[in-house]
Amino acid sequence: MSIDKIKVIITDLDGTLLNTNHEISTYTQTIFRELYKQNYLIIVATGRHHLDAMPLVASLGFPIYLVTSNGARIHSPEKELLFSFDIESDAVKSVLELEIDPEITTVLFKENVWQTNKYNQKLNSFQKELNYAPELVDFKDVTDFKAIKMFFTHESHGKLIDLRDRILVDHDGVFSHAFSLPYCLEFMDKSVDKSVAIAMILEIENYTFDQAISFGDGYNDEGMLMATAKGLLMGNAPDSLKNKLAHLEVILTNSQNGVAYYLAEKILNQSEVLGN
Repeated sequence: MSIDKIKVIITDLDGTLLNTNHEISTYTQTIFRELYKQNYLIIVATGRHHLDAMPLVASLGFPIYLVTSNGARIHSPEKELLFSFDIESDAVKSVLELEIDPEITTVLFKENVWQTNKYNQKLNSFQKELNYAPELVDFKDVTDFKAIKMFFTHESHGKLIDLRDRILVDHDGVFSHAFSLPYCLEFMDKSVDKSVAIAMILEIENYTFDQAISFGDGYNDEGMLMATAKGLLMGNAPDSLKNKLAHLEVILTNSQNGVAYYLAEKILNQSEVLGN
């Protein structure tokens, strides 16, 4: 891969661009502003809902393309909705009728609210600003299950694997799914993937994946990491993903500003460390 060919920078948010405080560090903001000034196309692709992600990326200080809910939504730099795709109500309903372990936190991402069966402090801590509010519900009382994304979380990865396998028995070919983190299992419509959404943006801007590099730390990043000219795995990515994508370079962790340091050195040719 020739760095001279790179015109597009694609990055995940959680565990990648965001530090452990769920913020974009000052140093990272500085590097990305310089990239923007030099006319690189910046795309942020996240599993987060757009109302949740927008205040986070606003700290960059310039307009960007935003892919959210793992590709179910695309917003232009002007915040115009370019693409949206939801899971049908009946498909979601049939999953929630499986009698899911009540210890598992179940979430439906709706357009303006996220419905959940229980209050989850860890989940709520991901939001610095409550732009996207939780609504505590009993799913037995819900009538409209149409959702952008289904999300399940539990400390036990094994429990989530069991749930995934139960869901896929009767829904093979209905959903795409990924572990964004070992304790976060996500289901979208089968047509939805970050890489598919990114391809739409590249077509609009007359670029190709051969002109792009991408950064990620989760299984929901796998498609885009494989599609771009160079995919970079974060040092904090799960070992299982590092082993699966063993051909990819592993960089510093998100808490070490891994994305920014890589871009500063390789793209901007800044050998000096600017600080954190």
